[in-house]
Amino acid sequence: MTTDSKSRLDAIGRALRRERERARLSLSELARKAGVAKSTLSQLESGGGNPSVETLWALCIALDIQISVLFDAPKPRVQVIRAGDGPELQSDQAEYRATLLSACPPLARRDVFRLTAEPGASRQADPHAQGVVEHVVLGTGRALVGIASDPVELEPGDYISYPGDVAHTFQALERGTSAVLVSEHTR
Repeated sequence: MTTDSKSRLDAIGRALRRERERARLSLSELARKAGVAKSTLSQLESGGGNPSVETLWALCIALDIQISVLFDAPKPRVQVIRAGDGPELQSDQAEYRATLLSACPPLARRDVFRLTAEPGASRQADPHAQGVVEHVVLGTGRALVGIASDPVELEPGDYISYPGDVAHTFQALERGTSAVLVSEHTR
């Protein structure tokens, strides 16, 4: 097991215990509500095991929380997740993997845009309203994306989040560059 995998499992375990205690449930009660073995839940809370996405979803449903709560951690101002990196969950039922790139904070709205861009001049955006955060997943091509004074080069599958309330940029470096942009607004 890699150090990253162990630290991810430890974080999931701490979050499960925190949420179980917040809900005032014993290990036995939560295991019963979620339909998982008490020993499995105990092992997960201790940072062990290799939970499937189905097990974690069942626990989250029983706790009445979003699965992203299990991955919550303080985030840097600019966050980049390269393709193939990030907390990945696998299914027991199919060849299916889910990587959480960003959890939506409470009382926020997200607008989703598909972007296409060609090399040449960059798109320079003035600061948006206070508290806006932008998230970009590059689909095709290559691009410089992020805070105007310090953009990051992205390749297909890479993810970046950055404050949208400062000047920011998007510049295609290859023909046929495309991305998905999510603009997050706190209410």
